[in-house]
Amino acid sequence: MNDETFNLSMRKFLKTVGVTSQQKIEDAVREAQEAGTLPAGGLPAKVTVEIPALGMTHVVNGEIKTEGEA
Repeated sequence: MNDETFNLSMRKFLKTVGVTSQQKIEDAVREAQEAGTLPAGGLPAKVTVEIPALGMTHVVNGEIKTEGEA
């Protein structure tokens, strides 16, 4: 395995995940806000990353706040 290739490829993948996820979340929040259905305070969120070839699943749970301090 080439460590440099691996690290660059992984960072590119994670950057794509982060950027595209942020865009989708922003769109969904904007739509909910316009529809008057955006819950007050925060939004529970969950991200799952899977690499089937490695039998790996990683879950991250968190909250995206829409009001108050970050």
